Amino acid sequence: MKYLVMVQGSQADYDAMNGKATPESPAWSEQDLRAMFAYMNSINEDLAESGEWIDGQGLVEPARTRFVTADSEGRPVVTDGPYAETQEVLAGYWVVDCASLDRVTEIAARVAQCPQPPGAPEYPVVIRPIDEAGGADIGAATT
Repeated sequence: MKYLVMVQGSQADYDAMNGKATPESPAWSEQDLRAMFAYMNSINEDLAESGEWIDGQGLVEPARTRFVTADSEGRPVVTDGPYAETQEVLAGYWVVDCASLDRVTEIAARVAQCPQPPGAPEYPVVIRPIDEAGGADIGAATT
């Protein structure tokens, strides 16, 4: 089964990683960043070696995000970030192909142990199964 494993963050976290402390997070040092990237790269390498790796990426800061919606007449409405009403956003992800939910939970637990400076906020690591059936089994979920 394929799963999406997601890590969360906020604009304040990205600011902190760029050396700007915020009330929500202390400034990260270059050593903190190196430790975090080394840790995440070791997870990527292990997943590639085990054959479970499909894809994984970190995402740029929320300030560089764009929302596209439609107005009542169907015209696009484009809004650039950051968004005061959005606190946590997707900061990065992995797509993995694992034998079981238990195995992907082991991976998520390892991701949750990523080093960070003391006082930095902790977010849950989110696991979502990928619907490879394209909604074909949606009736089974409601019965």
